[in-house]
Amino acid sequence: MSFTTKLKVHGFHLDSFGHVNNARYLEFLEAARWDWLAASDCMQVLQQEQVVFAIVNININYKAEARLGDVLDISCAVGRLGEKSVQLTQEVRRERDQVVVADATITFVFMDVRTRQARPVEGRLRELMLAAV
Repeated sequence: MSFTTKLKVHGFHLDSFGHVNNARYLEFLEAARWDWLAASDCMQVLQQEQVVFAIVNININYKAEARLGDVLDISCAVGRLGEKSVQLTQEVRRERDQVVVADATITFVFMDVRTRQARPVEGRLRELMLAAV
């Protein structure tokens, strides 16, 4: 199952070439992940279990330009669910023509805030991740 959110490109997202700066895509992808978590019970479960998610790897492919005023559809989908890690696939599309602007694969772990160690993806968190597949 995929989750999609929207983001409008503003002037402060642009570089001197007039298109979205590559570093801004990290922020766009992160904003979409937060929206994805907020749309499910995941945030509540993370808080109850005193767990955060920590990104351990990001791979981004830049495919087309996004410019001032573009509205972007940014999707998140669970791609692979391991014992201690989750791999998300994300895609950024221009709303007006549905051209893929960028895609990314993000791997994260759930980290116990007390021990600062990765913990297994189990229990309610695993159920929520499986429901998002």
